[in-house]
Amino acid sequence: MAIIGIDLGTTNSLCCTWQDGRTVLIPNTLEEYLTPSVVGLDENGTVLVGAVARERLATHPQWTTHNFKRLMGTSATTALGEREFLAEDLSAFILRRLREDAERFLRQPVDEAIISVPAYFNDDQRCATRDAARLAGLHVERLVNEPSAAALYYRQSSGSGDQSFLVFDFGGGTLDVSLVDCFENVIEILAVAGDNHLGGTDLDRLIAEHFCEHNALNWEALSPAGKALLLQIAEGAKKALSTQDKVVMSLRQDNRFYSLALDQQQLAHIAIPWLERCAAPIERVLRDAGRSYEDIDDILLVGGSCNMPLVQKYLRYRCQKPIRFTGRADMLVALGTGVYAGVKSREEDLQEVMMTDVCPFTLGTAVDSSGEVVMFPMIERNSILPSSVEHRFCTTQSFQTIIEMGVYQGEDHSPQNNLQLGKVMIRVPPAPAGEESVLVRFTYDINGILLVDVRHEETDAHEQLVLLGKRVQFSDEQWEQRQRELEALRINPLEQEENRLLLSWGERLYQEAVGEARRELGIVLENLNQALASQNAHRISRGRRDAKEYFQSVEDRRFAFEEIDPEEFLLSEES
Repeated sequence: MAIIGIDLGTTNSLCCTWQDGRTVLIPNTLEEYLTPSVVGLDENGTVLVGAVARERLATHPQWTTHNFKRLMGTSATTALGEREFLAEDLSAFILRRLREDAERFLRQPVDEAIISVPAYFNDDQRCATRDAARLAGLHVERLVNEPSAAALYYRQSSGSGDQSFLVFDFGGGTLDVSLVDCFENVIEILAVAGDNHLGGTDLDRLIAEHFCEHNALNWEALSPAGKALLLQIAEGAKKALSTQDKVVMSLRQDNRFYSLALDQQQLAHIAIPWLERCAAPIERVLRDAGRSYEDIDDILLVGGSCNMPLVQKYLRYRCQKPIRFTGRADMLVALGTGVYAGVKSREEDLQEVMMTDVCPFTLGTAVDSSGEVVMFPMIERNSILPSSVEHRFCTTQSFQTIIEMGVYQGEDHSPQNNLQLGKVMIRVPPAPAGEESVLVRFTYDINGILLVDVRHEETDAHEQLVLLGKRVQFSDEQWEQRQRELEALRINPLEQEENRLLLSWGERLYQEAVGEARRELGIVLENLNQALASQNAHRISRGRRDAKEYFQSVEDRRFAFEEIDPEEFLLSEES
């Protein structure tokens, strides 16, 4: 059985494996490496995953969803038609499709994966990721932090000498920052920080809201389809401004035409609040590691949002350091999980790799301090894993017979504002307050397993709590039932994916168009449907080619580009 590495992203997901001494990206049926993290249902109840579903975001918003990674670890559900799904259910559909792509590419079954998660994912979010993998038929022994995976691949592929670098992982929905030391065959993660609700989709929203403000439109009053369409246009404008100096956005809404000319300086003004939110995780990482900007040799850019020149320029301005942009920013994490897969498979050329990781959140217990219940840190955030810490705790009330040790994860002074992972209770002999005590040890390993050991030495009473990262304890029968329910929803067959994508693409463009453009699109769509219905391989191939070329020409005309003299960046000069 093969082991694959998976980057389960907010915007896109991809997978790879270790072959012939290197990590190899696995293409999907469309021969693309990035599979959009979008899930939908069609009118027949078939599950649509990836590019096909993404094309239906604007045309079928009630039946399609994205950005559900931000709901991982919560009880929030998403409605697709009349059905409700948890974020891990939706993620399971993405993982199932990636597993199928891998099995087709490798020509063998795949039942185990290394999956990356944001470094700042808490226990509930990591558990939800494992649950999604299990629902997709994948065994996951190891979750790896996204910046750690990127650092591992960069170190393996660059062959550079000893250095310290900052990994700036900025994707569609999350930001992770890590400080990494590399020396000899060791990759040591010193500190991590991040924001699980900051990414490229937030800038899309800011651009869309600016468009509405400029055109006296009410963003909140737009229909779901109108919002989805405007967000797609905003994303397209954002990407276009990575290579163009100016772009004209246009939208037809309620039989009226709206437009906005957007240039680099205007984009910078819109993006300033978004960019400035990046500063806090950077500063926190340096503070936690006891380092300064002068101690950093390089900044490694990871994640799709780092493809934006605006982001690169901001980092030069903020850090006053060179950046390392490989041109594969949105693939580095997946490539790193492929290296991890090779390590897991015990590949000979990877035996010498040694990598440390850190605890992203503080783990502690609740104690009574001068009449106030406060968080007592046991394992501080950014402690190197594995970590084991022991402390003695005394009774706080006279003649109490039970000591309860709550287990919490988080940074707040008040335990109730942190995430409770569990609790341990132990009996002690009745005695005046402070005379009886227990030894409490927290041991946390690199796989996210926490062992809490509580011992009363005089009576030799002993209690343990092992937290394996499971929010809900399902029986095997309950897991099988849940898997059957999801598997009963048939995923769109791989061999039909290109046809469904072209039809969905054409339908979206048709709905956006008016007049002669709409009539021409209708003719192209009809020709495509006739070709597909003919069951003639040659006619189908030619019909798909013609439709794809025409749809792409329409797509290219959605934005009008205009060359202007480059303006000085709002925050700094290009370094």
